[in-house]
Amino acid sequence: MIDLLRGKWLVVATMATTLTALPHSVPARDSADRPIINASALYLIELQSGRVLLEKNATRRLPLASLTKIMTALVALETAPLQEVVKIDGRALIHRSSLHLQAGEEYLLRDLVTAMLVTSANDACEAVAWHIGGGADKFVTLMNERARTLGLMNTHFTNACGFDAPGHYSTATDLAKLSQHALDIPAISMMVRTVVRDISTVDGARHLVLHSTNDLLIDPDVNGVKTGYTSKAGRCLIASMFKDGHRLLLVGLNVTDRWEQATRLLRYGQMALQTPSG
Repeated sequence: MIDLLRGKWLVVATMATTLTALPHSVPARDSADRPIINASALYLIELQSGRVLLEKNATRRLPLASLTKIMTALVALETAPLQEVVKIDGRALIHRSSLHLQAGEEYLLRDLVTAMLVTSANDACEAVAWHIGGGADKFVTLMNERARTLGLMNTHFTNACGFDAPGHYSTATDLAKLSQHALDIPAISMMVRTVVRDISTVDGARHLVLHSTNDLLIDPDVNGVKTGYTSKAGRCLIASMFKDGHRLLLVGLNVTDRWEQATRLLRYGQMALQTPSG
């Protein structure tokens, strides 16, 4: 398993190095000298200044897959302490997940939130929702209330994990605003930049290894945030990069060639910041 993991990151590192070095890695441009965006919606912003560098259908309501879990994490950690013990409710174990959590096991809330942000574990996500909300539907109500207080007027949730469902949607601009608030919480900021992490039950009887779903983290300048995929939403991504004193945030929904395109668009954002805005 360790050899496979190393191989995976070596391939990604080689891809990232190639994209940086070769002339053909320069983003394709349209007539306005902007890169072509192969996504249903996209939004690229420099957070400190609020300067929008790229956008496409940024206010269009679309399914967001597991990017939903950012709101789940935000509500959970604004409601309960990191060290709170969560007993896994059997009713939360309705979706397949690589963690294979068992009813009755106990974990720290910190570790379950880490699992759903790092490896996008749906059973950890549902367990958190049941623990915090006292039920899946009640937790979703908390998510929608928090969306309203954040001013996310084009966001609505029907589940905590991001499964395709009528009425479950957001926009690239709303997700950028949500991510900015979530990253202000130090624990979430640390979780979303984690590549590999060990967690265990409170009694130490069971140990689990979490591997990030975000291949962009091989780049030391990238510090998050979340990936997502469903058949309806396509491949989704929120990426954060800090370089040369600038923090870029990229939100993409239904993105073609997610890793390559995200790398190119973030590099475009870096170059654009060298040019004063008009």
